[in-house]
Amino acid sequence: MDSSLGKILIVDDDENICEVLKMYLESAGYSTRVCHDGKAAQSAFMDYDPDMVLLDIMLPYMDGIDVLKWIRREHQTPVIMITAKGETFDKVLGLEIGADDYIVKPFEPKEMVARVKAVLRRYNVDNIDKEVLKFDGLTVDINSYLVIYNGEELKMPPKEFELLYYLASNKNRVFTREQLLCEVWGYDYPGDSRTVDVHIKRLREKLQGGVNWQIETVWGVGYKFEVK
Repeated sequence: MDSSLGKILIVDDDENICEVLKMYLESAGYSTRVCHDGKAAQSAFMDYDPDMVLLDIMLPYMDGIDVLKWIRREHQTPVIMITAKGETFDKVLGLEIGADDYIVKPFEPKEMVARVKAVLRRYNVDNIDKEVLKFDGLTVDINSYLVIYNGEELKMPPKEFELLYYLASNKNRVFTREQLLCEVWGYDYPGDSRTVDVHIKRLREKLQGGVNWQIETVWGVGYKFEVK
C-alpha cells in the first residue's frame, strides 16, 4: 500500500456514482482511481495495482462478472460487486466466482466505505506467524494464503481459503451455516446461508479429501472438517 490507507479502483459506468464514491473514500483516507468500462478496468488494474476493486456488474465492453473472472485467474485482490439488480442469481454467481462482498444500488456512500474498511480489515493478516495446518496431502498456510494439495499449489479466492482454514483449524467440530457466516465473513455481512453452501461446493471441487480427512456435511446442521 502507499501512504494512504490503501488504493481503491472504482469501476462503474455511472460517472455520478464514481464521483461520490471517490469523494467519500478519499475523505476516509484512501487513494482512488476511476474507470467506466470493463476493458478500461483491466488496464487500470494492471497499472494501478489496487488493494481493492469496487466493481459494477453492468459495464460496457466487458461486464463485471467477466472482469471478476479475469482478476481471479491470477490475483487475490478483494472485490466488492455493485449491482442494481439485487437478484439472488447475481449475488450467488458473483460469490461463486470469488467476490468478497456485494452491495445493491441505491446505497449510502457511508455504507460502502464501511464495507471497504471491513473487507480490508479481514485481509490484513497480523504479521505474527500463525499455525500452518498439515494433513495427509494437504497444507494450509494462512501466513501466505497458500494451499498445497497432493503436491500442487491451488489457486483459491480469499474467502474460500479462509473458510477452509477456519474449518481445518477446528477439526471435527460441526458449525452451522450461520456460525460460519459470522466467523468467516463477519457479523455485519449481509449475505445468507447460501453463501456458505456455494463456497463449500467450490472447495469440494478443488479438494476431494485425503486418506484421513474430508469436508463433511452434517445433515440438518452444517459442515465440519473431519479428521479420522
